[in-house]
Amino acid sequence: MKNLTIPVVLATTLAMAGCAGGTTASRTATGAAAGAAAGALIGSKSANAGKGALIGAGVGAAGGYLYDQHEKEKERESYRYYR
Repeated sequence: MKNLTIPVVLATTLAMAGCAGGTTASRTATGAAAGAAAGALIGSKSANAGKGALIGAGVGAAGGYLYDQHEKEKERESYRYYR
């Protein structure tokens, strides 16, 4: 089972990264899913995949939200520039 963990986590991460949308909820969810996958992968090396996934999901969700806010600010700036 341990040999199967890494390919499954990588496939899930790539699939979720391809689903990144333009709304706050979708960007936050994509970040959480990618973070959980990465955290599970890192945590599985120390036999704490669940703990790693939980921490990764939190960090990924925060990162996805911050990325979304950055993108929205860029959009607002471009609207101000072209007005």
